[in-house]
Amino acid sequence: MTQHPQHTPPSACPTCQAPLSVSGLHCDRCDTEVRGHFRHCEFCALDDAQRDLLRVFLAARGNTKELERHLGVSYPTARARLDELLTALGVASAPPVDRQTRRRQLLDAVARGDVDVEDAMAELTQA
Repeated sequence: MTQHPQHTPPSACPTCQAPLSVSGLHCDRCDTEVRGHFRHCEFCALDDAQRDLLRVFLAARGNTKELERHLGVSYPTARARLDELLTALGVASAPPVDRQTRRRQLLDAVARGDVDVEDAMAELTQA
């Protein structure tokens, strides 16, 4: 049996950019093929790193501190990667938060232990 390389399927038509629909599935072991119209999987278009990020974020029940530890990055970097993931999923991002509200959110996150003081300070100085 021939092993085929695994590729992420395109999500848009290369000709007109319209969304593509899944119409066929194939079993590499027995060579069975199934044809029809199947629901699109929005998570299938994510790359491996994005799927890993989503898996860790869900396993940590949304705890950004755990995400930081897993990625080995600071809070602002973890947050930026989450924003990239949301964009890749086509989830509308929240409207921009004013500086005062963001400061309050950071202080609350520090109080909960989700963000350490150094990372909060780094984000505050970047704004």
